[in-house]
Amino acid sequence: MENSAIELFAGKRVLIVEDEYFLADETRRKLEKAGATVVGPVAGVTAALELVENEKIDAAILDVHLEGEFVFPVAEELERRNIPFVFATAFDPAIIPVKFTGFSLCEKPTELGKIAEALFGGRAAEYH
Repeated sequence: MENSAIELFAGKRVLIVEDEYFLADETRRKLEKAGATVVGPVAGVTAALELVENEKIDAAILDVHLEGEFVFPVAEELERRNIPFVFATAFDPAIIPVKFTGFSLCEKPTELGKIAEALFGGRAAEYH
């Protein structure tokens, strides 16, 4: 199931917003191996918002807490543009504002198969 779900990334442009370099790089490599084009990765809200504004993005993986700030402004902009996203975090799910309760949450370390299913497999709007 993991491999077939990962194939859902093929041909997609995926934004990675993650401030842990090694995790961001590992996720980038796995996405590229699955046939995705990675936008980023970036480690902060301002850089992420610039990419959302200036790049074509099909989906996004968002770390919740970035260098002392929360990623929620990026999530709001993605939602406004109807771009699917998942939150990836090691934090307690209770930190996610109520307005985002319908969006997927994947605990770190993230499994790309679960993320692919949440983004493209009709299972978005569930907490994992």
